[in-house]
Amino acid sequence: MATTQVALLLAALAALAVFGAAVGIRMYRAEAKVPSDLALALEVGATRVSVAGSAVDRLGMRFAPLVLRLMGRRRVAAKRRKIDMAGNPDGLTIDRYAARRAVYGAFGVLMALIFLTNGALLLALLTLAFGALAADAHIWQATRERKEVIDRTLPDFLDVLAVVVSAGLGFRQALDRVAERYEGPWSDELRITLRQMDMGVPRRQAFADLRRRNASEQVAQFVSALQQGEELGAPIADTLIQLATDMRRTDAQNSRRRAAKTIPKATMVTLVFMLPATMILIATGMFLGSGTDFTSILGR
Repeated sequence: MATTQVALLLAALAALAVFGAAVGIRMYRAEAKVPSDLALALEVGATRVSVAGSAVDRLGMRFAPLVLRLMGRRRVAAKRRKIDMAGNPDGLTIDRYAARRAVYGAFGVLMALIFLTNGALLLALLTLAFGALAADAHIWQATRERKEVIDRTLPDFLDVLAVVVSAGLGFRQALDRVAERYEGPWSDELRITLRQMDMGVPRRQAFADLRRRNASEQVAQFVSALQQGEELGAPIADTLIQLATDMRRTDAQNSRRRAAKTIPKATMVTLVFMLPATMILIATGMFLGSGTDFTSILGR
């Protein structure tokens, strides 16, 4: 009976694969309207992403609108904000994210069915988790790395900006001049903010958008200090220097806090793994070096 059920399941999977291949060939030959930002990403993405990533995008691009409809407007808006906070890694857009989620999800479900057929429940759960989380893992990693880079760059940037402002250059011109000397995510964010200001967006709104695009607390402090200094009429150079000093002090405190958390973890690893292994090696060496007759101990 079990053999019959397995055979039926394999036959169903084979039929599903044949049907999927037929539908895929038909969709490949048919004309389909690709979303504008996804089409642009596919055109220029080959120069910024790996061959595998580009292939995944092309496989799932026709299913991206369906995935976005299933997500709903609220979740799409939240996901778009997370992609912005990650800095659009490798040219990632919301449509490209939907395409990858479709491909990874289908792969996870198919592999889970195969593993369930062989009785590997754990592998089936792992593949399902991969299908559900693979598209978001890259965003999480990029967001964390981007935040760390911005936090390291911002204090030195504020010192240079304060010097340029103290030299007599206006804040808008100083910001543009200093941003040209930097590279990386913080420079990209400043260029976006300056472009918004050039297009007529009020400075307060442009910097509010800058704070909303980043998860860094130091960026929030920078924007809040600028807005408060503008309201109170405080000298911008003094505000920038004080802000850079506070950021370095906060970063030092966070480093000491992380170091304090690391010491108990290292001690636990030493007690659980290294100390018993060392004691076993010492005891074994002493026992072997004592010249004990094992045959007499074992009674042979």
